[in-house]
Formats: sequence, C-alpha cells, structure tokens
Amino acid sequence: MRRVVPYFYTYNTWCKERWRGRKLIDIFEAEFRDRPLEYYRTAMETGHVLVNGKVVGPDYIMKNGDLVSHTTHRHEPPVTAEPIRIIHEDDDMVVINKPAGVPVHPAGRYHYNSVVEIMKAERPPGFSPKPCNRLDRLTSGIMFLAKTAKAADRLGTQILRRTVRKEYIARVIGKFPDGEIVCDQPILQISPKLGLNRVRANGKPARTVFKRLAYYPPATNSSPAQGSDSSLNSGARLESGVMEQGSNSDKRRIDEGYSIVRCLPVTGRTHQIRVHLQFLGHPIQNDPIYANQKVWGFDLGFNDADATQNSDEDVITRLSRMGKDQVADAVAYHDEMVDEYYKKRAEKMSGEVCEICKTPLYTDPGEQELSLWLHSLRYEDIEGKWSYVSPLPSWALPPEGKSGPTEVGGLEDLVVAAGNDIPE
Repeated sequence: MRRVVPYFYTYNTWCKERWRGRKLIDIFEAEFRDRPLEYYRTAMETGHVLVNGKVVGPDYIMKNGDLVSHTTHRHEPPVTAEPIRIIHEDDDMVVINKPAGVPVHPAGRYHYNSVVEIMKAERPPGFSPKPCNRLDRLTSGIMFLAKTAKAADRLGTQILRRTVRKEYIARVIGKFPDGEIVCDQPILQISPKLGLNRVRANGKPARTVFKRLAYYPPATNSSPAQGSDSSLNSGARLESGVMEQGSNSDKRRIDEGYSIVRCLPVTGRTHQIRVHLQFLGHPIQNDPIYANQKVWGFDLGFNDADATQNSDEDVITRLSRMGKDQVADAVAYHDEMVDEYYKKRAEKMSGEVCEICKTPLYTDPGEQELSLWLHSLRYEDIEGKWSYVSPLPSWALPPEGKSGPTEVGGLEDLVVAAGNDIPE
C-alpha cells in the first residue's frame, strides 16, 4: 500500500455572507463537525485557527473580507501501490489507466494520495494535470488528464455534447441474461452525504445498455439450492429494466457464480451502472454499497420493490453505520468466503484518537475495500477520430483452469441497442 506520513496542512477560507456578524466559535460549531467543539476552541486559543493571520479567540465577530486559516494535523488512508499507467500522451493530454482505490483529486481524507498529486510528485515542477472525466475512487480505468486549460475545455465540450462514447466492464453476481439488456429506470440521489442513489420514478432519466461477455459458474456446489428460483439463471424476461420472477422470487440462489458484463452508459448519472445492475438483480459482486446484505437485505435491492423493508430512511441509517461500528462489505455467497473475509482487516473506526490532533483513527482497509469490480474500459470519438482502450483488469479475466474471453470487441452491437433517443 502507498502511505503518507501524518502532516500539518493549512486551510484558508474567506468569510461567507452567512458568517458575517457571528462568533467564530459558533461558525465552527454549526459547520465544522468532524471534530469535537472543544478541539476547535483550543485551536483558536493556541493559534491553530487564525483570522487574517492573527490569534483572535473563539468570541471574535466575523466581518466581510476576513480570511480564516486552520492549520490541522492530517491523516490519509493508505491506497494501492499499483502504478498509474500511461496509455497515451501528447502535448495536450495524458490518457491513463487509473488504479482502483485512488481518488482523482484531493478530497475528504485524501490529499497526496490522489491521482493528481501522485502525478505531480512523479513529474517535473510545473506539471498541473486537469482531470477531464470523473471516476469514483474505487473505480479503475481510462482517465483523461489535460495539460492545458484549453485542452480540458475541448474534451469537456465533446463529453457534454455526447460526441464521446464510453464503455465499462463489471463483474456481477449471478448469470446475467443473454442479449443486449437496456435498463432505462430513472435515478434519484437519496443521500448526497453517503453517495447513495436509487431507482425512483421522480429521478433523472437514465439509460444503460448491458451485454454479458462471460459467465463463470461457481467452482463447487454448482447445483441449484433447494427452493431456488431457477428463472434467475435460465434468463428471466426483461422489459423496461424490470426482471420478472416466479412465486419463489424471495428465495434467491445462494451459489450463482458470476458474470463479466459490458456496460454502455448512454446517460451519465452518479452511480448509474451500479444502481441499474442492482435493480436488475445482478449488483457488482464486491460493491460495498449496492451489494451489501446488511443494508439491503437478502435480495440486495432487486427491483427495489420492498419499500416497507428498505425505505430510504432505513437504508440510510444502515449504510451510515458502515465503516464506523461495522465493516462495509459486499455480500459473499459461499460460507468459506464469509469466513475468509472476516479474517481480513477492514477499515472502520478503531476507537483510538491521534495524540496530536485528537482525530478518530481508522484501521487499515482490507484488499477488498481498495477496489470495485467496475472498470472504465474504453473512450472513443463517435466520428472515429480517436479511441482508447485499456486492458481487461485481472478480475475480468477467466479464472484459473477455465476458458473465456481475454479482450472485448467493438462497440457496434451495444451502440445499436442504445438507440438514438437519448433521455435528457
């Protein structure tokens, strides 16, 4: 893992209109809640929090033009030590294969452990990469980093005008149905703080095209479980993104194997692929949010139909415990996998605090928490002017002793299934 030694860092914030006329301590109490109020009071008295470069104390009344500086002791979680590989580079752009588990730019608990800062450290002074597309921290794959603002604007305009196609690859639970599957269920953000999204009628229009690349049955005990609904593996009918099941739909197969699925997001909603796969009954196999039985129950949010058991409030409450008093784990379908999983260390609050800054400390993340089996595989211009494809990640290759595809063909079939009627 790549680690950063705890360090001191200074934040500068100009006085906001809503802060004017309020006490400094009241502002920190209302809007900065990551540490106890007593910490901020002490920081103001000892000079770790300054206004216009001076010690003012907790009762200082804020005025227009005030600059608040907070020097804090920072801790960063470790990230993967896998290098950032270059797929293409010219005078305007660097195209990279982003490792899973590394955020794109400084945010939250991450600063130096980010793609932008790692690349700055590895190159001569003055290099300032400008991300042109967004990938979640856990997602790997194709990313564009412009060397100039002009180049960033040019690619950004292409993406906004939808003259760029992109394809992802995912590893999902169970045997995904044959053929091109179109899910056009709208998506609504339920909790911005937790990054939680769900299929909702009042959400934003969204469309994703899926096609199974490969299916790998479980290594052992491949026969259907007692009382299982075989329609999940024999190809249930999909219509407008809804899978129909028989009367035993509540009794899902415990041992389903997994599929490698090609994903073409026609729209670009947050967590779109992850939410649509969950809705179809085949969430990403190691997804700590959408394949988490502790959050969604045994059906893992399939069809998102059980509003009684999985109301927004219930899901938010259960998800908010993950990483605090519980480990954020994806569901495991084999007893031996469950046993092996809990032998691993996983990131959650340790109950200890830093002696210097009193920040609550986390344990190290486990390997399963540094990667999501979702990979940005391809970006291409619809007019054929350029195209970039990354290799398949190791988790998408055939398992040892089995045969299967090791590369992916063109986008032609998925593009036809996507259609021209793109929802806005």
